[in-house]
Amino acid sequence: MIDKKWIGHELGRSVLALERGRLRFFAQAIGETDPVYTDESAARDAGYADLPAAPTFLFAAELDSGAMFGLLDLLGVPHEKVLHGEQSFEYIAPVVAGDVVTVSSRIADIYDKKGGALEFIEIESRVTNQHDSHVANLRSLTVVRH
Repeated sequence: MIDKKWIGHELGRSVLALERGRLRFFAQAIGETDPVYTDESAARDAGYADLPAAPTFLFAAELDSGAMFGLLDLLGVPHEKVLHGEQSFEYIAPVVAGDVVTVSSRIADIYDKKGGALEFIEIESRVTNQHDSHVANLRSLTVVRH
């Protein structure tokens, strides 16, 4: 069982520069058809300063940094026992190409179900841009199978 003493533990910060090519590739990979995510003119016509990040893109910042894998190692959780449970995003301001975002994450909760057969690690993250403006909140739930 994962020790609940880790609740509140800060995972550190993950920094990600948002590049147009990567934002376009991500939008195409998820099947996004709205041109606002792939065409700079369409994005500007829609009121964005540049190509916006698709709604689920910010999850990439933590994945790129390896923070989640480091957390699993710290908690002694074998990677092969992990499932992605759920993810939610709350946008406060647009996140666009050219921004550099910082994701600060912490363990919000650890709990189990089914008599300990499943454990859940809830992570809450705050996202700021290069101007230190709060632009989004993320929440993820990781499931550990025993």
